[in-house]
Amino acid sequence: MKARTPKEVLEYAKENNVRIVDLRFTDWPGQWQHCSYPISEVDEGVFENGLGFDGSSIRGWQAINESDMLMIPDASTAFIDPFFAEPTLVMICDISDPITREPYSRDPRWIAKKAQKYLKQTGIADTVYFGPEAEFFVFSDARFSTGPEHGFYSLDSGEAAWNTGREEAGGNLAYKVRHKQGYFPVPPTDTLQDLRTEMVLTMENLGIPIEAHHHEVATAGQCEIDMRFQEIVRMADQVLMYKYVTKNVARKNGMIVTFMPKPLFADNGSGMHCHQSLWKGGKPLFAGDRYAGLSQLGLHYIGGVLKHSRAIAAFTNPTTNSYRRLVPGFEAPVNLALSSRNRSASCRIPMYSSNPKAKRVEVRYPDPTCNPYLAFTAMLMAGIDGVENKIDPGEPLDKDIYALSPAELKNVPTMPGSLEESLQELEADHDFLVKGGVFTEDALRTWIDYKMENEVDPMRKRPHPHEFELYFDM
Repeated sequence: MKARTPKEVLEYAKENNVRIVDLRFTDWPGQWQHCSYPISEVDEGVFENGLGFDGSSIRGWQAINESDMLMIPDASTAFIDPFFAEPTLVMICDISDPITREPYSRDPRWIAKKAQKYLKQTGIADTVYFGPEAEFFVFSDARFSTGPEHGFYSLDSGEAAWNTGREEAGGNLAYKVRHKQGYFPVPPTDTLQDLRTEMVLTMENLGIPIEAHHHEVATAGQCEIDMRFQEIVRMADQVLMYKYVTKNVARKNGMIVTFMPKPLFADNGSGMHCHQSLWKGGKPLFAGDRYAGLSQLGLHYIGGVLKHSRAIAAFTNPTTNSYRRLVPGFEAPVNLALSSRNRSASCRIPMYSSNPKAKRVEVRYPDPTCNPYLAFTAMLMAGIDGVENKIDPGEPLDKDIYALSPAELKNVPTMPGSLEESLQELEADHDFLVKGGVFTEDALRTWIDYKMENEVDPMRKRPHPHEFELYFDM
């Protein structure tokens, strides 16, 4: 869909016999919400005046006494939903206050737009590109429940290593994926080729350029689909579209997708490595003659990201489950260091190409449970701070980080060990985020309080199933 004006969108809807218009926006934690309208209710005025909804029912948003809010559709985001029975036009919305008509300060998309605007105001660059690699698991069965007297989860997959001895209808056809050996196997071991291809083709039909798809390291259907890089707001939009497509294609085929970073014990978790670079006047700013072909500006950007990583983890790794993946001593990128090629460093410089346009930094610790608008903004603002203050990223760490001695490791800072710790870091280190009014103090306070009340506290009050194995007979 290439329409850019309300008139063009409505003409496109008519040409495609659209009967329903579905307006979507992203809530505070980072999930799409939607409301649908007959096409007769949507005219050009809606693109200016919006349509109302109850903001007090959205997680982390308005109080009950100030609940009215407006969805303002962005015509440039329009597409035909590939899963609904009736032709349905979807548009992503920005959120406004119905009285002041000002953009809502806790609208994640508005925060990303402000970051994009602030970058231009600094004069450092006019564009930031992001290329996230969101990994996910595909399961055939997922059951879980908690209560005062119980707590359990149970996952399954036809590919899973634990099913080598299972009796299966028609016989067990073997070729299960061994633990930590799921990277790039061909069928019949990789049973999800056709499913991923359907996901890819669906995304491409929606206008999302795709570079590759493949099986990932873990057993039980871990996968990755790589989108071509885009500017910050468009890419955040696409991450939400990516999740929507993968989940619905899987469901259509009788399977389940989850973006939980660590659904399985003793195997690899799912990350969302984020490639990023700054450009100005159509020219890449990260290419130069310094370490790994980087420019001094690129090194300073990385210096800012490394300096503030423990704080921005509250946005890039925003769940308690995120820190089941970020465990020291394993392959997770918990050590805050810069390296070329070394995938155990938190900031890596990919060396696939000598083309200056391909020069970028890959920040490896984020995971796909993040709200992409907020996570991308936090990393960008940290990078801007690094450039403005000429922050040195430190000496590159090109050794195998996990083979370093304790003496060598003691000077390498690490990521927080829990969501609570990352929220504490954000509370202590957030001045760089409020520059240019990109994040407001209210938005940051709301994020910290929401996460503590709804995720940290409920988790730390509950007994863990493994504690029964450890302590029940004490």
